[in-house]
Amino acid sequence: MQQEVIIVGGGMVGLSLALMLAKANIGVKLLEAIKYPNYDDANLAPYHSSFDARNSALSRRTVQIYQELGLWNALQEHATPILEVHITEQGSFGKARLKAEQEKVESFGQVIENAWLGRVLLTEVRKQPLIELIDGVQVTSLTQDADQAHIEAVRSEEILSLQSKLVIAADGRDSFCRKALGIGADEHDYDQVAIVTTVQTSKPHNHVGFERFSPLGPLALLPLPGEYRRSVVWPVKKGTEGEWLGEENDQHFLDALQETYGDRAGKFQKTGRRFSFPLSQVLAEKQAVGRVVLMGNAAHTIHPVAGQGFNLCMRDAYVLVRSLTEQLSKSEDIGEPSMLLAYEQARLTDQQRVIKFCDTVVRGFSNQNPVLKLIRNTGLLAFDTIPGIKPLVANYAMGLKA
Repeated sequence: MQQEVIIVGGGMVGLSLALMLAKANIGVKLLEAIKYPNYDDANLAPYHSSFDARNSALSRRTVQIYQELGLWNALQEHATPILEVHITEQGSFGKARLKAEQEKVESFGQVIENAWLGRVLLTEVRKQPLIELIDGVQVTSLTQDADQAHIEAVRSEEILSLQSKLVIAADGRDSFCRKALGIGADEHDYDQVAIVTTVQTSKPHNHVGFERFSPLGPLALLPLPGEYRRSVVWPVKKGTEGEWLGEENDQHFLDALQETYGDRAGKFQKTGRRFSFPLSQVLAEKQAVGRVVLMGNAAHTIHPVAGQGFNLCMRDAYVLVRSLTEQLSKSEDIGEPSMLLAYEQARLTDQQRVIKFCDTVVRGFSNQNPVLKLIRNTGLLAFDTIPGIKPLVANYAMGLKA
C-alpha cells in the first residue's frame, strides 16, 4: 500500500511541499483551516489568509525548485527578476551594490505577489490525484504512538479521525501542532510592525531592488510586474502603524517614502491599500518529535529584512522530501523518527546561519548610535570594494550555498 503523509497547514509552504511529495509519488492529505477561494476571474488573485498582500522575493534556489516541479512557467507570468540590489542607509555615506551581470547569473531572484503565488500553487494542487485537499477544517487533537500519528479534526458538523506514519506540521507561527506536542518556542518580539503595500513611481524600476535603512526601520522596495510598480515592506515601531494605514494617510505615506528614498525611484505617485503585520522571531526548540516534523513558520519565523524566510522553508521542504524518497527507495518507514531527527540535524547549519544573519541586521541597523552608524557604513563601503565578498554574499542570498 502506498504510504501517505498528512500535512497540517495549506499556506505557501504546505502547498509547495504537497506538490513536491506528489512528484515523488507520495500521497498527501492536506488540511487547511480556512476555506480556499474559487478563482472565477483569470485576471484576479483574491487574498486568502495564507496568500495575502505581502510579496515574496524568491531566491534562485527556490526558482530552481519550482522549475523542477514544472511550475515556473506559470509563476513567471506574475514574477519580476531582480537584476540589481542597492543597500544604503538614509543620511549616511555607505552603500553597497550587487549586479547580476557581474556575478554572472541571470538574476538574484524573482519577486512575486503572494496572492498570485498562492493561486498558481493551489490551482496545481487541485489537479493532483495524489493530493487530497481538505479545507475549512480545524485540527483539535494530535497524538502519536510507536506506529502512527493520529489527528482529530472538525469540519462543519463532521468529525474527522486521521492517521499516518508521518505528520508534517506547517500550521504557522502559532502552530497548534507544535503546542499539542509540548514543543516550546523561543520568541522575540521586535516591537515592529511591517507596513506592506504596492506603489507606483515616475521612474521605471529597471529590475532594481532597494534595501534602505531608515530611522523608522529597514525599508525594502522591490520591482513588480509592470514597469513602474514596486512592492514596499517597511517595518515601523509597533503602535505607530495607525498613522500609515487608511486612505486618509495616502499622501503622508508617499511623502515619507519620498523623504526616505530621495529621487532614486523618481516621484512616488500612487499607493495601494496598506496592510500591517506584527514582526517577531519564533524558533521551535525542536523540529522533529516522534513521527511529526515541523515545517515553515511552525519551525522558524524570522524577520523579513532580507527576504529569506520563505526561501529557507523551501530548502527545508526540499531536503525533507529527498529524505523521504530515500526511505521509500529502501521500502522503509516513511515516518521513522530517527530519520526525521537526521533531517533536523542536516538543516540546522543553514537555518542557524540565516536566522543569525537576519536578526543581526535588524538589531544592528535599528541602533542609531553615531559610532555604530559609522561602523555600519564603513562595512557597506568595504562590501562594495573588497574583492571576493560580493560573490560570497550573492550566493548566500540566492540560496545556492545551502
